[in-house]
Amino acid sequence: MMRPPIILLKDGTENKQGKGQIISNINACMVVADSVRTTLGPRGLDKLIVDSKGATTISNDGATILRLLDIVFPAASTMVDIARSQDAEVGDGTTSVVILAAEILKQMKPFIEDGVHPQLLIRAIGKACEMTLKELANLEIKINGETELREMLVKCAATTLSSKLVSQERLFFANMIVDAVNTLDAHLPLNMIGIKKVNGGNLNESRLIKGVAFQKAFSYAGFEMQPKKYSNVKVALLNIELELKAEKENAEMRLTNVADFQAVVDAEWNILYDKLQKIHDSGANVVLSKLPIGDVATQWFADRDMFCAGRIPQDDLDRLMSACGGSVLTTVSQIEESLLGKCGKFYEQQVGSERYNFFEECSKAHACTLLLRGGAEQFIAETERSLHDAIMIVRRAKKNDSIVAGGGAIEMELSRLIRDHAKQIEGKDQAFWMAYAQSFEMIPRQLCQNAGLDALDVLNKLRHRHAQGEKWAGIDIHREAVGDNLAACVWEPSLVKRNAITAATEAACLVLSIDQTVKNVRTPSGGTMPGLPGQ
Repeated sequence: MMRPPIILLKDGTENKQGKGQIISNINACMVVADSVRTTLGPRGLDKLIVDSKGATTISNDGATILRLLDIVFPAASTMVDIARSQDAEVGDGTTSVVILAAEILKQMKPFIEDGVHPQLLIRAIGKACEMTLKELANLEIKINGETELREMLVKCAATTLSSKLVSQERLFFANMIVDAVNTLDAHLPLNMIGIKKVNGGNLNESRLIKGVAFQKAFSYAGFEMQPKKYSNVKVALLNIELELKAEKENAEMRLTNVADFQAVVDAEWNILYDKLQKIHDSGANVVLSKLPIGDVATQWFADRDMFCAGRIPQDDLDRLMSACGGSVLTTVSQIEESLLGKCGKFYEQQVGSERYNFFEECSKAHACTLLLRGGAEQFIAETERSLHDAIMIVRRAKKNDSIVAGGGAIEMELSRLIRDHAKQIEGKDQAFWMAYAQSFEMIPRQLCQNAGLDALDVLNKLRHRHAQGEKWAGIDIHREAVGDNLAACVWEPSLVKRNAITAATEAACLVLSIDQTVKNVRTPSGGTMPGLPGQ
C-alpha cells in the first residue's frame, strides 16, 4: 500500500542539504574572499562601489567593501560578519581574516568531496587553532619603556597605513595618530577623537588640534560684532533655547486694560533677559548651546563682548566637556563659575572655505580633533577610514604592548610550526593539520601576487629561510625581496593576528557544520506566502 507524501514545508520553499550543500557554501565564501583579495597589502588595489542610491565609495578596507556589497547567499554572510567583528575589535586585518577563512575552507574542500565527516575536520582545525595561538604567544615580543613604546606605536600605525591610499604620508599621519591617542585618558575612548573633513588643500595641511574644533554654527545678525579671540576662556555649555518663541495660535487670553497687555508682552522678554543676565554674571565669555540662540540673545552677548554659538552637535559638546571640564546645563538658575569649562585660548579661523572654532590649551585635555584636508570628497572619506583603522590599532597596541613582524613573516613561521607538530600526529588528523598549515601561506602568496612578484619563487625562499631558523623572514614589498621584517620595522600588534586566526577558524568551523539550508518562500511584497487551504 502506497503511503501519502508528508508535506512539511510550504510549496516553493528551497531546501538543500547534504555534501553538495557544504561544498556550495564553501564556494560562496571563496567568491566573497575573491572580491577583496586584491586589496591586501601595500600594493593592493582599490574598489569603487556604487550603491542603490548612486553614491560612490572608493576603498580598499575589507570591512567597508563587504558592508557595501549586498550579499544574499546565506552562508556567505558569515564572511561579512567576521570582517565586521575584526573591524570593531582591533580595526585592522579585515581583509586578512576573510582571505584566511576562505583559504581554510578551500583546503578542507577536497576532504569533504572524499566523504570525510565535517565534524572530524572541525575537531582537527579547532585543536590546530589552539596550538597556533600558543605558538603565537611564544613568538610575540613585549615592548617596555616610554620611548620604545612610542616608537612601537608609530611603527604599528605606519604598517597599517602602508596599505591605504595615504601610504605616501604614512609617517606624517602615524605620528599624528599616536599624539592623538596619547592625549586621551586611561580608558582611551574612541569618541573623544573628533575627525573633521575640509575639502581643498593637500594632505600635508591636515593637523592635530589638542583640544576641540568644530565648524562655525548658523549665526544671527550681531554675530559679526562679537570678539573672535579670547585667552583664559570660561565656557558655558548649555542645552537651552535662548530665543523668543511664537505664541500658540489656539491660546485665548482676556485682558481688561492696556497695562495688563503690556505686562504679558514684557513677560517673555524679561524671562529671556533674566537668563542672559545670569549667564553673564557667572563670568562666562563663550556661550555654546545645543539648541538655537536667537538674534536678540546674539546681539545682547555682542554688546557685552561675549561669544555665542547655537545648534552645536552633541558629540562636539561632549568632547568639549571632556577637554575643558564643566557641565552641560539644562537651566541657568544655578549657573556658577565652578560649572563652567576652562581653556587657555579660543579663536575662530578660516579653514578652506569654512570657518572653524578652536578651543586649545584645555584644562583637562582628554580630547582632540583631527582636521583632514584633501582634494576629492571620496579621497578624504577614504583617508578618514584609513585613520580610523590606525587609531584602533594604536589603542589596542597601547593596551597590549606586544608585537610580531608583518609582511607574511608571522604566517610563514606559524605554518612551519603547525607542520612540524602535524608530523607527530598519527592517522587522518595529520592530513587535516597539514591542510590547516598550508592555508596560512595564502597571506604571503597574496601579498606577492598583488605586488606583481613571482609568488612561487618568493614562497620557496621564505620556506627555506624559516627552515634555517630565521623566524621573522618576510616579504619586503618596497625592495621586492625577502628580508628580516622585524629589523625593517614592519610591525603589527600580536592582538590583530590573534583575533584574525580565531575569527577565521571559527567562521570555517561554522560553515563546515552547516549541511542543510532551508529558505522560506517570499511573496513580492516581502511577507511570507499564506498557507494553501488543506495544506
